[in-house]
Amino acid sequence: MYKPSSSNKALAWVLALATAPAIAQQGLMIYPAKGQSSGQQSRDRSECDQWAIQQSGFNPSNPQAASGGKSGTGKEVLRGGARGAAAGAAISAIAGDAGKGAAIGATAGGLGRGMRKREEARNAPPPEAPGQADYQKALAACLEGRGYTVK
Repeated sequence: MYKPSSSNKALAWVLALATAPAIAQQGLMIYPAKGQSSGQQSRDRSECDQWAIQQSGFNPSNPQAASGGKSGTGKEVLRGGARGAAAGAAISAIAGDAGKGAAIGATAGGLGRGMRKREEARNAPPPEAPGQADYQKALAACLEGRGYTVK
C-alpha cells in the first residue's frame, strides 16, 4: 500500500488551499463519496475548476463586473426631489412663499429618497456575475462525475 510522504501531504494541502477559495466562493459543499484522498481531491478540484472555466467562460478568481445598467439612484433622487418640491410648494403656498418651500422640499425629498436607495443597495445581496451559475453547474457536474457528492 502506498503511504504518502510528509512532503507529498504538504503539497496536497497547498494545492487544496490554493483551489479552496474559488470553490468556497461558489458556496458548494463537496464530499468525497468514494473515499478519495486529499491529494486526489486537490487534483480533481483543480482540474474541474479549469474545465468549468472553459465551459462557462466565468473565472471565479477574476470575475467580470456584473453589467446591467445603472442602479437608478440618480433617477430616484430626482423623483424624490420633484415630489418634495411639489409638497414643499403646496405647504409654503399656504404660508405665503411657495418658491422657498419648493426649494426646501426638493432638497429634503431628494436626499431622503437617495439615502433610502443607497441603504437598500447596501443591504441587498451582491449581484451574480454573468456566467457564474453556468460555472457552478459545470463544476458540480465535473466533481459528481469523479465520484463526489456536491450540494
